[in-house]
Amino acid sequence: MAKKEEIAKIAERLMSNRPNIRNMGIVAHIDHGKSTLADSLIAASGLMSEELAGQQRVMDFEDQEAERGITINAANISLVHNYKDQDYLVNLIDTPGHVDFGGEVIRAMRAVDGVILVVDAVEGVMPQTETVIRQALREYVRPVLFINKVDRLINELQLTEQQMQERYLKVITQVNQLIAKNSPETIGDKWLVNVKNGSVTFGSAYNKWAINVPRMAVNKVSFKQVYEYLKADNQKELAKLTKLSDVMFEMVITHLPNPMEAQKYRMPVIWKGDPESGAGKAMVNCDENGTLAMMVTDVSVDEHAGDIATGRVYAGKVTKGMKLKLIGGQKEAVLQKVGVFMGEDFAEVSEVKAGNIAAIVGMKEVFAGETISTEDIHSFENFMTEVEPVITVSIEAKNTKDLPKLIEVIRQLTKEDPNLRATINQDTGEHLLSGMGELHLEINQYRIEKHHNVPITVSPPIVVYRETVNKISPLLESKSPNKHNKLKMHCEKMPAEMLDKLLKTHFNGKVKPKDKEKAAMFQEVGFDIDTSKKIWAVHDGNVLIDATRGIEALHEIRELVIQGFFDAMDEGPLAKEKCFGVMIVLEDATLHEDAIHRGPAQMLPTVTRGCYACMLSADAVLYEPKQLLTITVPESYLGAVSKELGSRRTQITEMRQEGDSSIIIGKAPVKELIGFSSNIRGATQGRALWTAEYAGFEFLPRELQLNTIREIRKRKGMDPDPKPASHYLD
Repeated sequence: MAKKEEIAKIAERLMSNRPNIRNMGIVAHIDHGKSTLADSLIAASGLMSEELAGQQRVMDFEDQEAERGITINAANISLVHNYKDQDYLVNLIDTPGHVDFGGEVIRAMRAVDGVILVVDAVEGVMPQTETVIRQALREYVRPVLFINKVDRLINELQLTEQQMQERYLKVITQVNQLIAKNSPETIGDKWLVNVKNGSVTFGSAYNKWAINVPRMAVNKVSFKQVYEYLKADNQKELAKLTKLSDVMFEMVITHLPNPMEAQKYRMPVIWKGDPESGAGKAMVNCDENGTLAMMVTDVSVDEHAGDIATGRVYAGKVTKGMKLKLIGGQKEAVLQKVGVFMGEDFAEVSEVKAGNIAAIVGMKEVFAGETISTEDIHSFENFMTEVEPVITVSIEAKNTKDLPKLIEVIRQLTKEDPNLRATINQDTGEHLLSGMGELHLEINQYRIEKHHNVPITVSPPIVVYRETVNKISPLLESKSPNKHNKLKMHCEKMPAEMLDKLLKTHFNGKVKPKDKEKAAMFQEVGFDIDTSKKIWAVHDGNVLIDATRGIEALHEIRELVIQGFFDAMDEGPLAKEKCFGVMIVLEDATLHEDAIHRGPAQMLPTVTRGCYACMLSADAVLYEPKQLLTITVPESYLGAVSKELGSRRTQITEMRQEGDSSIIIGKAPVKELIGFSSNIRGATQGRALWTAEYAGFEFLPRELQLNTIREIRKRKGMDPDPKPASHYLD
């Protein structure tokens, strides 16, 4: 077996041969076989024993991954494969399938150009399959399909050869429908997977065999023979005839793009700088001699090396000793080490060139999403996701002396995982940790206690809500504390379709006066031409619009109005939860002629209180987070599962049979899913497999509104009932 350092040296030698590079990920629903497939590809490169492939799961190296049998972290490895007498460098990222760690998938998609989509032949296309396809195509990443666990069709479902072919056709059709629906317009149907050209492969990652149409001609193995081998339970012999790794590498090399091809159509999407600039041309051409342009997609903190930033090099090269700029953080640093990740190991190399994935040491205070260069270039676009944390716990150190260490550990964890959010409750001093679900928070609590040795006490989970309005408010006048300044404003609800489009732009922040680019973007969202030019700011799906006319000195308080709007939208009037879908329209203003009387102490409360009064006059309501549940359970436990779901306000949208299993899909409030895991295990004697996927925020039923608002306010130490609109206008 080759050592990882040896492979890393060979990889470094191959980095200049860009036509022979493939940056690819493996994506799938949980338990469909990603890590098992990765093992076989790694073994074929000589980095592990072929016998252990499928059992060792070398890319799952954190103790919690092994213990729970799931992938938690996206893991990188560089593999070398010889195909038709040419060496190819395949930079592989194995990604998690559990929805709580979907952020890892989103970040990995920025680093790769293609993916193998793995689908279980029995379970077929599942909700998380749909999610990962959407995430890949949103980043212009090309998919190929591997239908895995084909042996289950015979061993468990007892299908005939004809029925197996029908099952394949159903999966391929579903995948192609998803690709067609989510493909960018410029791609159209060019990326649909096709049995005839070999972009669809069938096999068993665990039993190490695979077959597709082009390989059938080479290996002289037909579908009929495959069926006979499976019927005879002779998969070892089948694996000798048509080896999984050979077929998969051929599919990757033949159908997934090299970086020179991919960057031509990906760069205009992920980098919005001037395409005619030197940096812009270097990225489109994947030029290793151009200006360095690297985007950080992952950060890990090593106790010896410090921060290790992993990311894609789109142009130029990174070399030890280089002086680099963190564009977002506006800092400079000298590169101490350059390398590639080989699973959990960092293998040092002298340089990493354009079109490859690099790991670099020496960048302090670096975060995923950062742009790194040698010059002041335009930053890369944010990761394209609408998913956000929906559940929170309060964490405190058991021993006061551990408090400084806890602060540092939380800082480190949020750096490694941008989907984990940490805030400090200023009133109580407690740390609030927000994540994608119960499992996400459990894993991080385990890391704090076991990996970092900080004993903590953890509160029961708290659900995150959103505040919005249902109506248009009347025009209201808000006065400053000194009564010398008055603002007239109203608020209204943004139509759902516009809100959805606005969130998909991923724009958040202030709008510069006369910004034509942003005005055009707002028109595409659905605002009329006039309003698009008057938008001052966007904040988490809320919009501030200036509809005033000819007011002197308004530009002088513009920044204060925007800040007051941000403050109000961060903590709404009902329960100090974040707002969304609210349009605040400033209609008129009366301002004191002396600037000293309209400073922050006067204007900030005027804006915030005005926003609150408008929202409360427009039927302010709470929205609750929902998750899409997918439960696979033996038919005999269907009644127990239905009863459990019925008690949790779950809206069941689909039920179907797959062999002797039932698959139930439904939408449930996150609040009702707290404790669901242990209850469902008890109700089904541990026989249920389930996942929950973020499904956005929906209106909390009227009968639950007041009690929920009171609960949240009590928890936050406020009076139980929210104040009326008149309270904010006095």
